[in-house]
Amino acid sequence: MRYKESVDKLSAFYQATSKKLFYYLMRLTGDYDLSGDIMQESFTQLLKHYGPEAQNVSLLYTIARNAFLDHVRKNRRNTELEEDDRRDPSADSEKRLMVRQEYRKVLTAMHRLETDEREILAMVADGDLSYHEIGRITGVSEGNVRVKVHRARLKLKKFLQQEEDI
Repeated sequence: MRYKESVDKLSAFYQATSKKLFYYLMRLTGDYDLSGDIMQESFTQLLKHYGPEAQNVSLLYTIARNAFLDHVRKNRRNTELEEDDRRDPSADSEKRLMVRQEYRKVLTAMHRLETDEREILAMVADGDLSYHEIGRITGVSEGNVRVKVHRARLKLKKFLQQEEDI
């Protein structure tokens, strides 16, 4: 009975956090498959090192962030956005195309930001973490997080405006 309760709790935690963690990783990496891999690795590491009772969102994001940084260190190259034509064939609708193009513009602009700016902005965009928690994850003060978020938003806005002007 105890095992089943642990599995149920872990499953509920996964259901509650996986989608937002995945979106955070997508903003960081711009790569669907890599984001999924890092997300799964993060949950695996959380379970392996902290057990099924560890249901700490901040800790999970810290693990995911570190996995992303490990990946960046190993590859030392920028991830390029690729067109993925293997998806739903009905994705030809004009609205989906426009949404996809806007999404790609934002991701491209985010990848022009410095890694730490992109990372903090991605965490804020999810809305699950407070500035204090983001500061603990990234190792900077809450006030510094606020400043970095503000500056990153201004840069992102500038990059998006530059792209519109082209």
